[in-house]
Amino acid sequence: MLQINDLARHHAPLAEALAARAQAVLASGWYVLGPEVQAFEGAFARYCGGDHAIGVANGTDALQLALLAFGAGPGTEVVNVANAGMYATAAILATGATPRFVDVRDDDLTLDVSALASVLGPATRAVVATHLYGRLAAIDDIVALASKVGVPVIEDCAQAHGASLGNRRAGSLGAIGCFSFYPTKNLGALGDGGALVTSDPLLATTLRSLRQYGWSAKYHATLPHGRNSRLDEVQAALLSVKLPHLDGWNARRMAIASHYSSGIAHDAIRLPELRPNRDVVHLYVVRSGRREALRKHLAARGIASEVHYPIPDHRQPVLAHAVTGTSLPVTERACGEVLTLPCFPEMTDAEVDDVVKACNAWGRR
Repeated sequence: MLQINDLARHHAPLAEALAARAQAVLASGWYVLGPEVQAFEGAFARYCGGDHAIGVANGTDALQLALLAFGAGPGTEVVNVANAGMYATAAILATGATPRFVDVRDDDLTLDVSALASVLGPATRAVVATHLYGRLAAIDDIVALASKVGVPVIEDCAQAHGASLGNRRAGSLGAIGCFSFYPTKNLGALGDGGALVTSDPLLATTLRSLRQYGWSAKYHATLPHGRNSRLDEVQAALLSVKLPHLDGWNARRMAIASHYSSGIAHDAIRLPELRPNRDVVHLYVVRSGRREALRKHLAARGIASEVHYPIPDHRQPVLAHAVTGTSLPVTERACGEVLTLPCFPEMTDAEVDDVVKACNAWGRR
């Protein structure tokens, strides 16, 4: 079975370098918030075009700490989309704030700016702009509109490492960029990890305090809502090995996506728009009104597929009584149609061809 993502193949060329860096950390005796974290934070901030990067335990913590830094809590609202796997919504709920959902654009399934103004109000503490599947949201328009009413924009960059708008990269386009380093991400650790990127020194200080008990100095807890959320030395060291390869991996992902988009020709399969000099292809997601039939066909041909994501956040059981009456027609339709095809840098051209042929053979004898 051709998998959606093959991490063993992904890491094989770097196995010796990764093992050597892990061994060096082991020998150092320093495992939390040491020189490896500091070095990776500096390199990742420079890569993203921000002045500061703050390593944390995972991407959801990154979102939650960003929200807390802007005062999200009970009685406040945070605007976000409902088609991105519940991750930002989980972070919002963890602060005690209420998610205020906005529908997405039909073309790229990112936040619909035309619907944003109507949901911004006195209770709004932030807008979360999710760069879904590696596609940048209309971030400049979102920031421009939110800034008119003094609302900060948090970028959810968990699927957009290396995406760029002109000479600016994801993570430097809003007030704070939040990243996940889950192993399947374009830049993934060998475990959990996350980071926040900002160019605001006061925000950076606040975020560093929040990730470690709200301390202003050791054992001096100054900020409320602090917690233990730290990127460890081993994961930071491994990410430092992988970061120089990110642009090359992204280029290969885009080449695979371009091959798909030029080769798949089926009237029941809707292909995504590709913007090679802007987006990165974290996931190659097609749409079909007969998704389950397509999944079964691909599986029979030895090709795995996945649904990212099947249940919109406002239809999740945990929110059954909190968002009654919410209607997001584009989101709801897309969640019933989206299907992810295999796309990872180590795929061979022959494997890509197999996926193309399988899609084109669907429903044909």
